[in-house]
Parts: sequence; structure tokens; C-alpha cells
Amino acid sequence: GFQRTKDRRGFDIYRVKGWDYEALVETYQKAAAAAREHHIPAIIHVVEVTQPQGHSTSGSHERYKSKERLEWEKQHDCLLKMREYVLEKGYASEQELLDWEKEDRKLIRRLKNEAWAEYQAPIKQKMQELINMIADIAAISAQKEKLETIALQLRKILEPARREALVAAHKALVLVRNESHPSIDKLRQWRKDIFAEGVEVFSSTLYNETAKSPQHIIETKAEYPLEAEQKSGFEILNAAFDHIFSQNPKVVAFGEDVGQLGDVNQGFAGLQAKHGQERIMDTGIREATIIGQAIGLAQRGLRPIAEIQYLDYLLYGLQTLSDDLATLHYRTRGGQSAPAIIRTRGHRLEGIWHAGSPLGMMIHALRGIHIAVPRNMTQAVGFYHTLLQGNDPAIIVEVLNAYRLKEPVPTNLHDISIPLGVPEVIREGSDVSVVTYGACCRIVMEAASQLSDCGIEIEVIDVRTLLPFDTHGMIGRSLEKTNRLLFVDEDVPGGATAFMMQQVLERQGGYFNLDSEPKTLSGTHHRPAYGDDGDYWSKPQVENVFQTVYAMMHEADPEEYPMFF
Repeated sequence: GFQRTKDRRGFDIYRVKGWDYEALVETYQKAAAAAREHHIPAIIHVVEVTQPQGHSTSGSHERYKSKERLEWEKQHDCLLKMREYVLEKGYASEQELLDWEKEDRKLIRRLKNEAWAEYQAPIKQKMQELINMIADIAAISAQKEKLETIALQLRKILEPARREALVAAHKALVLVRNESHPSIDKLRQWRKDIFAEGVEVFSSTLYNETAKSPQHIIETKAEYPLEAEQKSGFEILNAAFDHIFSQNPKVVAFGEDVGQLGDVNQGFAGLQAKHGQERIMDTGIREATIIGQAIGLAQRGLRPIAEIQYLDYLLYGLQTLSDDLATLHYRTRGGQSAPAIIRTRGHRLEGIWHAGSPLGMMIHALRGIHIAVPRNMTQAVGFYHTLLQGNDPAIIVEVLNAYRLKEPVPTNLHDISIPLGVPEVIREGSDVSVVTYGACCRIVMEAASQLSDCGIEIEVIDVRTLLPFDTHGMIGRSLEKTNRLLFVDEDVPGGATAFMMQQVLERQGGYFNLDSEPKTLSGTHHRPAYGDDGDYWSKPQVENVFQTVYAMMHEADPEEYPMFF
């Protein structure tokens, strides 16, 4: 069904045997030439590829292959066939091949041993340092015999690992926990230093740590005239995209309905005609492929904005986002980057689909990708500007029902930028710190007005990004003032609200400033129900926020805030 014909568009499909060297070369040359000349995708189906082992080295393909198939694979092994081809063509004699193989084995063995020795040398040095320190402590310790046993076990290790050294150091410190001596202090510091080295070796570069990190971008706040013009959110976004494409030739955008229609919410309306189909284009309904295209383009120096039409359908690209994009910078220790921007929209729509807010899923599956959750389109523009100046991948979740809402137009729309990991206090208060993001900001702000009429002033904090989350502890400082804390969003219970609570109470030490039990207010366990009535029971509403905050204040002062609901 994919095959291109004279009368039908499609792909060029080629079929070639995996052990036929000349046919492989000819096929790849033909496919590459045709793809370059006609700009038609090529699918090369390589058949009769042998499998010398099982699915993994712990498996056995003998258990599921017949004797005949195993014999066939032995005879058609690609290396064997290549050897036959070289001999048949007279490119080398049997003796020459044997001599080369012998030399290659010696070379590879030598290089392997040299590489391993180079890797082991600093570890062995650290292990010897540890053995010497344990010996020094044993000489003055009441635990001499046990310490000498640890040192003896370390000496027997021929190919040591960092972990073995740290485990042994921990055991030694446990033994001498009630003793005091400079040598013990030295061992304690040595263990901390080695652990820190391991963090650098094994746990660094999840995000860009160089000057190219978008986390270094300084905020440029939006500026408004006294009587700012009001425009719909999609118009603000459209104007910003137009300017971005005019200024940066490396930016491309694609996704379902992005090109000709200008996306379903008109953020790209008219821009394909202005900037060309090569830069703003439509795709099929295939989220995983859209993510794959974004990764490839970003790795080759372009700046793709890849659209997943609705947040729910990020699920169809989640595996590629998690396994490939989120891990790229980390697994290459900063050697490769793919600064793709994934644009999507979600939140307040009503119904089973197109209405989910699975931010907890994203936070936990996509460490390595920044996640921005702007409350309006001006904020979204600021994130696009920030991320296009950096070299990390990111997801921007726009508020679905904010495209038609009116916003004041900043005079510096094309210059604003929003720092990652820096929340914004959008309403100051003294009684309760209410932390939220995205579409819930409008809900909480309306509840804040009603609460104010009842003598309760809440501080509303828009986190703006979930990854990174409040890197400077702004929420913790707000909690020092209010001593009460509520997290609000549309995710499932225990989702992003639980993540935010852990960050504030544990990482920022907010627990010590609490005068009341911290609360979360989220959506329900299920997807949103249909219609306005269904939405009312599925997601936090103004009344939910009001009642939750009021109940917190009632607990603190029942006389001042008597229950009336």
C-alpha cells in the first residue's frame, strides 16, 4: 500500500538480501540517488538477515529454530558470505585473510587491554588509598580485626569498581562510629569525595550544563502601555511566530493541520503562505513519527517546533520522547543535543479525549526535557523565545481555551523571555500560598477574589515550569510568610500536585514552616466527563478552591471563619 507508482504517490520500496554485498551496495546507491533527485522517501527491506544469537545474550535461538534453519543461517552468515565474495573476486587469498585475521586479533586484544588498564588505573589508585586509610585506622581502633578483614577482602579484588570501594568505606565507618581520630575524619571525607566523583561520571548532563543551557536566559518582562490593545491569545501567538520565522531561518514547524490550516487554533494562520511549505508543513496523524522528525532535525542544527495536536495524544509519542529525546544529552554525556520544541495544548476542554492533563506522567517519564506550562499566550511566547536561545529539548503546553480569550498586547512582544524554573507571584497574600499553573491560574484567581471578600488573602503562585521546578525556592519563601500551602491542578490525585508538594516540603524544607496540613486539589481519578456538568465534577472549580482554602482557615480560627457549607 506504500509503493509509489506512475499514478499514485508513495514510497520507493527496495528488497535486497542481507548477505549479498554487491546487491546491497547497488540498492543503497540507487535508493540514495532517487531520494535526492525526486525527494521521495525510500524504504529498503533487507531480507535473509541471519541471527547468530538469541534475542539477547541470555536467550537461546536454538530453542525456537529448527535444525534446518540453524544450518541455513550458518551457511548464510554475512561474514562468511563476505569472505566467500572476497575470495571469489580474487581480492585476497585464503592465506592473506588468515594472516589479517591473526594480526587483527592481536591488535584488538592489545587495544582492549590498554583501554581497560587505562580505565582501571585511577580506580585502583583510589582503592589503594582506601586500603591504606583502613590500615591506619585499624592500628588505633578497637575494631582492628574486622577492619583488617575488610582491607584483606579489598586486596583480593583484581578488577575493582568504585562501588566496591564505597561499600567497604561505609562498613569501616559503621565499625568506628563511636571512635574519634583524624584518620577516621579523613576516611569520611574521602568517601564523600569519591561519591561526588561518581555523580559526575554517572549522573551528570541530564540537561545542558554549558552556556547553551536555556536555564541561563535572563528574564525580559512584558511591558504594557497604559491602555494596552487587547487581542485574542491566538493572534498574539501568531504575531510572535511570524516574527520568529522572519528572524531565524533555522526554525521549522510541522504537525497535524499546522501548514495549510495554520493549526486548529490558528497560531500559524497564514504563515505557510508567507514562509513556505518547506518551513511550515503538515504531517499525517502519527505522533511517534512527528517526534522522530523533530529529533533528527534538531540534531542536524535546525530548530524544529513539532506539534502534538492535543496533550492527550502525547501518549502516542511518549516512548520516543522518553527513550530517545529525554536521554540523548545524558547518555552521550553532553556530546549530542536535540533542542526540539514540542508544542501541544490541553487542560480545560470537556470530555474523555482532548481534555486530559497528564502532567505527572510527563514529569516522571520525561526527565531530561523541560516542561513549560504557561497560563496565557504571552507567557507561551516568552518560553518560545527562551528555548530557541538554548540547546535543550522542551515541551510547551498551551492552554486550550485561552486562544480566544483576550490578552493585553505587550509593546515588547518580540523581546520577552521567561526564565526556566522561576515561578511568578501573580497575586500577593498573607494567609495561604496557593501554587498552580496553566488553566488553573484563572480559576484560582477568581477564587482569590471571592476569598478576599471573606477576609482571606491568598498568595497565588504560577510555577510556569514543572521541569525545572522553582529552582530558587520562591514557594518556600512564600510559605515562610503564610505557613499554609495548597497545590492546585487538573492532573489525577497524586500526580503533579504530589511532585510539587515533595519539591517544596522536602527539597526546600517547607515542612518546618507549616502551621496546617498541606493540601492538594486536583482532578478526579478518571478522565473528564462530558459537558459542563461533567466538567464541574471532574476538575477543580472556583468553588472547590474557595472551600478548600476556607476550610484551612476555619481549622486555624473557627470563630473568625465559621463553616457555612
